[in-house]
Amino acid sequence: MAHGSLTGEASLLSAMQTPAADIHADEALVRALLSDQHPDLLEGRDRVRLVANGWDNRIFRLGDDLAVRRPRRDVAARLVEHEQRWLPFLAPELPAAVPAPVRAGVPSGRFRWSWSVVRWLEGMDSADATASERTSLAVPLARFVAALHVPAPRTPTGALHPDVPLNPVRGVPLASRDRAVRERFRELGRLWDITALGRLWDEALDAPRWAGAPIWLHGDLHPANLLIDARGGLAAVLDFGDLTAGDPATDLATAWLTFGPEARAVFRAMVADGSDPEAGAADAATWVRARGWALNMGTALATASDDDPRMHALGTHVLTQLLREAYA
Repeated sequence: MAHGSLTGEASLLSAMQTPAADIHADEALVRALLSDQHPDLLEGRDRVRLVANGWDNRIFRLGDDLAVRRPRRDVAARLVEHEQRWLPFLAPELPAAVPAPVRAGVPSGRFRWSWSVVRWLEGMDSADATASERTSLAVPLARFVAALHVPAPRTPTGALHPDVPLNPVRGVPLASRDRAVRERFRELGRLWDITALGRLWDEALDAPRWAGAPIWLHGDLHPANLLIDARGGLAAVLDFGDLTAGDPATDLATAWLTFGPEARAVFRAMVADGSDPEAGAADAATWVRARGWALNMGTALATASDDDPRMHALGTHVLTQLLREAYA
């Protein structure tokens, strides 16, 4: 495969319209933080280097086997804490590797937020592959989703556990995204058939809402967060910063984000009918909402990725897949 990556080492050094950082951090600061809180991890690991600079986090590789995940914006600080709290709990039940923290960094005079040390996960960033090359992920990703999509913990009174993170833009009713999606339609109108896309969006809004218990969600299950191993399988699922609980349709949007028609049919069949004992089940309304979530994410990528051709291509892929179904 092309490269080993926690978040796509080569390709994510630029992010789509990256917001300004609230606090600067470079290799020297990361080394100082490790020296203060986890000095043993520096033994035998001389190299600390920046490998990814995203919207919310910077990733520094530490030696050959570890990485440091450090927030760069105030709004992302809580996301690292969510990963620290829940990934160790979820990881043992999941059939692919995830970046569960092996050490937690705490706020200090050097750096005001929490940060994590995670294992470096090898594989090719699937956003660097074609949809055809991602076909082999359909079965293992369906199994991963099935393993993750279980009810989130509740208190003895039946309320959602207070530590379960809530996300205002993931796992929520699609109607909350209506204004944003329609604004993007106006931007896309010169290039895309927004009449057909609008019909798909209206169908998703009209679908029955999720009435079940809040389900654990990855929240951002697109190709750039999937690693492919040397045999074409699912090596790892990355970036649980949007981890939340709610409507499973949010994650099932990956059927359009990640796959072409044939692989999508395989993925949907495994998840929809429960024929594989290691996969879950989703009803027809959930799939309609999932297509709506794909449209929400696809329009966002297509309108906000001018400075990241790779993610812009992903947005184009999603909208093309949706229109193919609309015209069928």
